[in-house]
Amino acid sequence: MLTTEMSSRFNNLEQMSVTAILEGINSEDMTVPLAVAKAIPQVEPLVTAIVKRMKQGGRLFYIGAGTSGRLGILDASECPPTFGVPHELVVGIIAGGDTAIRKAVEFAEDDAEQAVKDLAQFSITDKDTVIGIAASGTTPYVIGGVTTLRKQGILTGCVTCNTGSPLAAAVEYPVEAEVGAEFLTGSTRMKAGTAQKLILNMISTTVMIQLGHVKGNKMVDMQLSNKKLISRAVKMVMTELAVDEETAKQLIAEKGSIRSAIESGKS
Repeated sequence: MLTTEMSSRFNNLEQMSVTAILEGINSEDMTVPLAVAKAIPQVEPLVTAIVKRMKQGGRLFYIGAGTSGRLGILDASECPPTFGVPHELVVGIIAGGDTAIRKAVEFAEDDAEQAVKDLAQFSITDKDTVIGIAASGTTPYVIGGVTTLRKQGILTGCVTCNTGSPLAAAVEYPVEAEVGAEFLTGSTRMKAGTAQKLILNMISTTVMIQLGHVKGNKMVDMQLSNKKLISRAVKMVMTELAVDEETAKQLIAEKGSIRSAIESGKS
């Protein structure tokens, strides 16, 4: 039996007080980072392989259904503003298309051939990486996609919350964070979803650091797309160059980016 489908250790939820429910959810959530920590030895070789290919011009693709697909889209969509990379560098694809981001598309995850069709528009090459995301590790859309792509010589990985799943067997680099039964039986948007989000954070952030998009501990390539980010950029330049606020603002305005402002100030 899939551990993600096991019965909750809590019962009669409808009879519990609000406080008891909240405390129960929280007590289960506390186990998630421990499960993710155990998966780090699996994450490391996957990230290393991704970085090698991306340095050669490769891209990173996430495929998933439901919550898993939405988490992939979330992680991919944050890379351009955070690291200043093109939108085409990290791409999230969900079963059922963009409609499924907001509304469930019935049975979309059961089509084992659709993921390859969805990826066809991107002209995938052997420099690219495709990561399948599925809490259960049994989603046909995801398994079908990575199975076909692996046969074509594409690097494949996965993020799942069951060990020994069909998805893990289908890829070169499986990442398995077994979080166990959910507080609400089978509701994998909860602990499993949290574990997947943590792992995707680890993958994309580590990849971008390795690709040179971070200096020290600062996001020097981030897009200056709102007042908060501009303010953050000014503070970075002030700290790096030991200049006052007005000088930092002027350098950023002239050079158009944090990295260029810092480099020009140090030249």
